[in-house]
Amino acid sequence: MKTTLQLPDDLYRDVKATAARSGRSVTSIVEESLRRFLAEAAPMEALRPLPVSHNRSGFTDEFLASGINFDNTSDVLAWLDGLEGRLP
Repeated sequence: MKTTLQLPDDLYRDVKATAARSGRSVTSIVEESLRRFLAEAAPMEALRPLPVSHNRSGFTDEFLASGINFDNTSDVLAWLDGLEGRLP
């Protein structure tokens, strides 16, 4: 199959020089490189799933009921700043 690749100039020069030194074509160098990369890449099925915790991770009922957007660090820090005077 024929295709077109866009490579940075310096990378293409390196590939072309390597091909010339080894008496190979640029295509064979690119093909070998892609095959090696694909062989070394872990298939998605082989990756172990990350563990998921179902506990509260120490969050209090007050914190969980606060309605804070947990994805917004600023909201969480502002809520924690409000606790400063109440901490032991």
